[in-house]
Amino acid sequence: MKGKYWISGRKLRLYRYGGEKMNISVLDIATLGDDLSFESVLRLGKVKFYDLTLKEDVIDRIKDAEVVVINKVKLNSSNLRCAKKLKLICITATGFDNVDIDYCREHGIAVCNVAGYSTDSVVQLTVAMAFSLATHLSVYDNYVKSQKYTQSGIFNCIKPVFREISGLVWGVVGLGNIGGKVARIAKTMGADVIAYKRTPTKEFNCVDLDTLCRKSDIITVHTPLNDETYHLINEKRLAQMKKNVILINVARGDVFDEEAVTKAVLDEKIGALGIDVYSTEPMQKDSPYQKLLKKDNVIFTPHMAWGAIDSRQRCIDEVAKNIESFIEGGNRSRIV
Repeated sequence: MKGKYWISGRKLRLYRYGGEKMNISVLDIATLGDDLSFESVLRLGKVKFYDLTLKEDVIDRIKDAEVVVINKVKLNSSNLRCAKKLKLICITATGFDNVDIDYCREHGIAVCNVAGYSTDSVVQLTVAMAFSLATHLSVYDNYVKSQKYTQSGIFNCIKPVFREISGLVWGVVGLGNIGGKVARIAKTMGADVIAYKRTPTKEFNCVDLDTLCRKSDIITVHTPLNDETYHLINEKRLAQMKKNVILINVARGDVFDEEAVTKAVLDEKIGALGIDVYSTEPMQKDSPYQKLLKKDNVIFTPHMAWGAIDSRQRCIDEVAKNIESFIEGGNRSRIV
C-alpha cells in the first residue's frame, strides 16, 4: 500500500489490548478510495491493508485478526468460524446486512457500524439528480454540444418543457437522516412535501405509500433494505404514479423491482429515473437497466452518492473511534 495511504511524520501512539498490539485487517480498502488518511486507524495497532478480498481469500485474511474492518466483504459462519482471535468487526458503512449478526452475537464478536457519516453527500446527489431530471439538463447540454444550438439561429431553446420545483409535490419515502434532510431542502425550494414513514412525524405531512405514489411529481427513496422494503417500488406502485413522475433510488437496489421499473420507463409510464444503487453491484450485463443506458430521461451513477471525500474521511475516523472505544471497554456505535 506504499504511496497510497499516508500518515503524518510524527511518532504514532500504538494502542494495546491485553498488553499486545492489536492485529487489524482492512479487507477492501479500495472501495474507500486511495485519497484518504488512515493515521487514525494506524495508531491503534498492527494494520494490514488489502485492496479487495475475494470470497476464497477471506479466511486466510481474518484467521489471525483481532479486528476486521470491511465495507462490502461478506462475513458469515463459514468464514467467521476460522477467526478464533476475532473480537471486533467494524463496518465502514451504515448498513450491516453483509455480516451474520446472529453468529457474532452467539460467539461474542462485537460489531460496529458508522451511521450518518455520509448524510450530506447522499442528500447532495439526491437533490442534484432531482434538479437535473426536472430541468432536462442532459438534453439541453447535448443540444449545445451537438452544435444544434450554434446552427439554430435563435438565442435560446426551451424544449423539452420544464417546470419549477416550487409547487410540485415531492414525495419522500423514508424520513431518516437522509430523507429528512432531502425533505427540508425540497420544502425550502417551495415544493409541497409529503412523506411515507412507518412512524409519522409532525414535521411533515405523512401519508400512506399508495397515496404518495399517486400524488407525487418527484419521488425519492431513502429506506433500508429488509423484508418489508424488498421491491417496495413494484409494478403495482409504478402503475399508481403520474406519467411524468421523477423517480429516484439512492437507498438499496432491491428496494426497486428493476424489471418493473425498466418496463415503466420504456413504456413511458413514468417520466424520468435516477439510480445510484443496484440489486447486484456493479451493474451486471444482464441487468434490466442495461436497456436504459441511452435514455435521456435516465441518470445512472455507480453507487457513489455516499462518496464525497469529506464523508469518506469522516467514515475512516469514525471507525478508528469505534476501535478505540472497544479497546477501552466502551460500546460506541455497537450493533452487537
